[in-house]
Amino acid sequence: MKKFSLYSTGDRLLIIYAVMFLSFLYIPVLFLPLFSFSKSQYMMFPISDWTLERYVTMWHKTKLRDALFASIKVGIFASIISTILGILVARAMTRYIFPLKKPVLGFIMLPIAFPEIIMGVGLLIFAIFAGMQLSLITVTAGHVLICLPFSVLILISRFEGFDKSLEEASLDLGENAWQTFRRITFPIVASGILASVLLTFTISFDEFLIAFFLSGEDPTLPIYIYGQLRHVKNIPYMLALGSIILLVSFVTISFAEWIRRRGMKNKKLSGLFE
Repeated sequence: MKKFSLYSTGDRLLIIYAVMFLSFLYIPVLFLPLFSFSKSQYMMFPISDWTLERYVTMWHKTKLRDALFASIKVGIFASIISTILGILVARAMTRYIFPLKKPVLGFIMLPIAFPEIIMGVGLLIFAIFAGMQLSLITVTAGHVLICLPFSVLILISRFEGFDKSLEEASLDLGENAWQTFRRITFPIVASGILASVLLTFTISFDEFLIAFFLSGEDPTLPIYIYGQLRHVKNIPYMLALGSIILLVSFVTISFAEWIRRRGMKNKKLSGLFE
C-alpha cells in the first residue's frame, strides 16, 4: 500500500531551493544584530560579553541624530512626490490609449535596471552644469527618480480592473474631476497609495549611491554610516544602528506589501458581487 505524500518530488526540490536561497540571502545579514550585542570592538566568536550599551549611548551622538533626521526628511518628500507622480502615471497607463504608450512606460521604469553609480554620476554632472548647489534638495530629486518606478508598479496593479463606470456616474451626477477623484477613486486605490508611500520611503531612507553623489554638507544616514566605518571604535555603534534600520525596514516593507495584497483581495471580492 502506497503512503500518501503531501508534497511531490518537485515540491520538495522547490522547498529546498527556497530554504537555501533565503539562507544565503539572510544569514550573513543576521550577523549584524548578533555582533551588535558584543562588548568587544572586534567581530569574533565566541562572544563572551553581551551588552546593550551601544543601543543606549549611540543616540547621544549629535551628528547621528542630524543624519537620521536628514534621511527622514528626504524620505518623506521623496515618497510623497514619487507617489503623486506614480498616481498620474498609473492612471494614464491604465485608463487612456495614446501613441508610444509602452515605450513611455519602459522609459519610466528604466531606473530599476540602470546602474545607480552611472545614474549618480550623470545627476551630479547635470547639477553642476545647471548651477545647483548640492544639498538635501538634490538628494530628494535623485531619490524621486529611483523611487518613481516602484510607485508606478504598485499603483498600476491597483488601478488595473478599476470600474470606470463609477467615475462616469459621479461626473454625470454633477461632480467635477477633483471631487470624483477624492470621493470615488481615492478611497478605492487608497491601500495602493499607502503601500507606495511606505515602500518608496524605505527605498529612499536606505539609498546610498545617489545620496553619495548629490549630498552636500548635510549627509543622510547611509552616508554617515559609511564615514563612521573607517574608525574601528565606531563599528559596534554602526552595527547597532544597522540592526535597528534592518528591523524597521523589514517591518515597513512587510506592512506595505500586506496593505497592497489586502487592497487587491478586496478588489477581487468586490468584483464577485458586481
